[in-house]
Amino acid sequence: MTEEDWIAHDPDPVTAAELAALDPGERAARFARPLTFGTAGLRGPVRGGPDSMNLAVVVRATWAVSRVLTERGFGGSTVVVGRDARHGSAQFASATAEVFAAQGFSVITWENPVPTPVVAFAVRHLGAAAGVQITASHNPRTDNGYKVYFEGGLQIVSPADREIEAAITTAPAADEIPRRPVHTADDTLVDAYVARAATVRRSANGSPRVALTAMHGVGGELALRALHAAGFDDVHTVASQFAPDPDFPTVAFPNPEEPGTADALLQLAGDVGADIAIALDPDADRCAVGIPAPDGWRMLSGDETGWLLGDYILSTLDSADTATSVVASSVVSSALLGKIAADHGARHVVTLTGFKWLARADAGLTGCSLVYAYEEAIGHCVDPAAVRDKDGISAAVLACDLVAHVAAQGMSLTDTLDLLARRHGVHTTAALSRRVADADEAAAMMNRLRQDPPAELAGFAVSATVDGDAVFLTGGDRQTTVRVVVRPSGTEPKVKCYTEVGEAVGADLAAARRRAAALQQRLLASARSW
Repeated sequence: MTEEDWIAHDPDPVTAAELAALDPGERAARFARPLTFGTAGLRGPVRGGPDSMNLAVVVRATWAVSRVLTERGFGGSTVVVGRDARHGSAQFASATAEVFAAQGFSVITWENPVPTPVVAFAVRHLGAAAGVQITASHNPRTDNGYKVYFEGGLQIVSPADREIEAAITTAPAADEIPRRPVHTADDTLVDAYVARAATVRRSANGSPRVALTAMHGVGGELALRALHAAGFDDVHTVASQFAPDPDFPTVAFPNPEEPGTADALLQLAGDVGADIAIALDPDADRCAVGIPAPDGWRMLSGDETGWLLGDYILSTLDSADTATSVVASSVVSSALLGKIAADHGARHVVTLTGFKWLARADAGLTGCSLVYAYEEAIGHCVDPAAVRDKDGISAAVLACDLVAHVAAQGMSLTDTLDLLARRHGVHTTAALSRRVADADEAAAMMNRLRQDPPAELAGFAVSATVDGDAVFLTGGDRQTTVRVVVRPSGTEPKVKCYTEVGEAVGADLAAARRRAAALQQRLLASARSW
């Protein structure tokens, strides 16, 4: 389709006019590289053109998903469509539902925004053929996205993504694709999700005081409902960040991992004397945890939370179930979960980055089932039987449950992390991101590293291996291990570097942590020079 044809058939007069007003060079750039399905579906800036999120792209993508489902024998089946509260989300979700309906599918959608895990839950709960969530999760306020689930509420993987992309190239012009109005559903499925999220609580040991922020996203109300249903009634919210707001006015980036983003939450936690602080990202599929420490409140890393939740889940299983249980983490996450799993007698699987792979970690393992999966970017799947994706709300319930559980033993989460370190060695992790202009710059950086990898890091000889789009640098000795993984982001214009140091613990845990921290800084310094 030529640029002129695209503009002439753009169903949104705003983006059509925007494209028509661009100078030829910029307009050509918009058409040079159409959006493709990456780590979490389609994502891009909200603006005109095939390289961005707009009504024309959404309509044609939905037509393509319909074609692939029909070709796979799911024509006329149920599909679920949800959305967050970002700019454009309401329009995009309505169009998605209407295109599916016109293609003969039975569509379940809601008038109001819903967290991403609600859609994943609904697809699995109903046995639906597919689900689409309009969301850009924690991306900048200028972005939006289109996330696709197929059977079982699992994110699509190849060949489905490539089949959809191929179908998009054959799609009619956007204004020629039929659409049919759809009636919105009641809250039955949403209520079922909340009730299920509350059941991840395993103990009956009181109620910690909780500080919670929804980060201007759509998870606040349902998180409160799930926490209350689980028996956690002492919850205090960051009022300025509770209501959905697509402009995210109090944060530079709506990502709980970004420095300073959780400041308001930690201030509230200190003010009310909370026992735990919880930050959801804007679509509530990710959960960050803050804890009181001797020198003040701090946010746990995604890896630290992953160790704690993984160990807690495995500790609650009986021996027969543990032997057939699988926990999973991604290649860029810490290696410690593997040691924790071995200690409990469970299986540990390492997958490629992204929950489309983590959710399938038990595939092919006869008689085994996934009980927990996490990735370092604060994504946690704590109830795979119900939600085969990361779920910030159920993770929040389990994190509060863990705080109550250890408090009943006279301990804190800091104490629990110390126990894990003494048992399995100190593990420190840190990530470094470099923003790039586009995919070409990211590819050039990765090619340089593949062709000329360092032979030494922090005084240790390292070997380099390439797996997919990532470069792995590993080394160490009997006392220490060092590891660096470098890969381009699948959702943002960034190249990411993940570092980990493992240090054996002798009689002095604090000294082991100091050694590991010093090595970590040396690894990060090396990475900054690449």
